[in-house]
Amino acid sequence: MAKWLYEDGIGEARAALIDEGRILKARIERPGLGPRAGAVVAARYAAQWSGGGSFMLADGLEAYVEGVPRALSPGSTARLEILRQHSPRGGRAKRIKARIVHPDIPLSDGPSLAEAIAATPWPVRMLRAVDADALEEAGWSELLEEARTGLVDIPGGRLTIELTEAMTVIDVDGGGDAEKLAVAGARAAAEAIERLNLAGSIAIDLPTANSKAARLAAAEAFDAAMLSKVERTAVNGFGLLHVVMRKRRPSLIELIQGEPARSEALALYRRAEREPLPGSIVFTANPATAAGRAAEDAELARRRGTPVRWHADATPIGHGSVNRVIETGVAAMPARPMEDNDG
Repeated sequence: MAKWLYEDGIGEARAALIDEGRILKARIERPGLGPRAGAVVAARYAAQWSGGGSFMLADGLEAYVEGVPRALSPGSTARLEILRQHSPRGGRAKRIKARIVHPDIPLSDGPSLAEAIAATPWPVRMLRAVDADALEEAGWSELLEEARTGLVDIPGGRLTIELTEAMTVIDVDGGGDAEKLAVAGARAAAEAIERLNLAGSIAIDLPTANSKAARLAAAEAFDAAMLSKVERTAVNGFGLLHVVMRKRRPSLIELIQGEPARSEALALYRRAEREPLPGSIVFTANPATAAGRAAEDAELARRRGTPVRWHADATPIGHGSVNRVIETGVAAMPARPMEDNDG
């Protein structure tokens, strides 16, 4: 039976739904991204827009509300339920979305990642840094690399996933029989949507399948691989499949690509927390990755009982490394690029 693996990491919480050693779903929750989906917050009506209005939250973020009651005017206060969280990639199309609720409804933080996965049908296993790295064994580093690059290799082809202001676009490309690739690509696209927590409006560009039977087979392969509720069109004659899913939280691609330096730092912390070697922990990374990490450094030092420091140089973001320094030199811990780390 599939089960969630949950990890309370330094700077983020992580969860992955694992079945037969493979990641089916993955989630990351980070602080500092505004209220969670499901939170009830106080807000001030800032401006009226066509079809709705903007509300300012206590943390300075802006939320959009459709159908603002006429009784409210700019400057009024209201309570909002967060329907869609802030995304670090920014952009008007992915602003916080909320709805007005009754003022007697109590303020709340909304469900945490741990609470959200506990409410699903699958059991949850809590992971510790001293345990065997079950997340990495299931492909956590490879998952982060997919999110960082937007590239997913499949037998005979590749998915290229790109974010736009209007939608997420998945292009399926490769060689060989176009109809077989369309079926395989549709299945792989559904798996990537689940694995990377993609949602909202998604366009999948499959190889053109000339027969109606092949297009139907591609649609059926997509449906069979989806675990979440989804609305979709049929595969048209040009190979286009349009998918719509309710979006509540940032996808892994939005988190990793929207905060590349922070994502690298957290991946390096995860690896360092699991290294058994003695000595001080020294990170070598880009200055953007190294900057402003005092709180995380202190937490890592507390967990590992050893000093932590950074060496900032011209290393490109995504290629930072971890070393253990002892009195006689550097411990035998190879410096590897971030995409090869534990994530």
